[in-house]
Amino acid sequence: MARLSDIIEEFIKQLVEKNDESELQIQRNELANYFNCAPSQINYVLTTRFTIDKGYYIESRRGGGGYIVIKKIEFNHRKTLLDAINEKIGNSLTYDSSVQIINGLQDAEIITAREAAIMKIAINDRTLGTLENKNKLRADLLKAMVMTII
Repeated sequence: MARLSDIIEEFIKQLVEKNDESELQIQRNELANYFNCAPSQINYVLTTRFTIDKGYYIESRRGGGGYIVIKKIEFNHRKTLLDAINEKIGNSLTYDSSVQIINGLQDAEIITAREAAIMKIAINDRTLGTLENKNKLRADLLKAMVMTII
């Protein structure tokens, strides 16, 4: 059975896809009521699954009339995509953060499942061994792989 977070994510993705506008505006409390969960559960899904590296930009307005604006980012230009990814990667990156970026690229159909699997193997802790600065090396490797593929 799917977790509630997965269900909420899919529901929001369907809303974004069906929406004819460049952005989708939803109310956090209404969504929480719909799924019979706390608004913090909606926040969790938005902050972990609708990130820039996954092709989304989120604006949030809190308060009684609070709402969330979700914009799907279209990477029409190679440089814009590379800049966004390089900014997200930074100079040091944990394995878990790397996997999130790779999964986001795969979800956006920028890389294939095979490329994603190869990238994950290349940057995992076993491959990098006991190096002192493996998070820096991981970031450098991921940037190089992304630039080569894109």
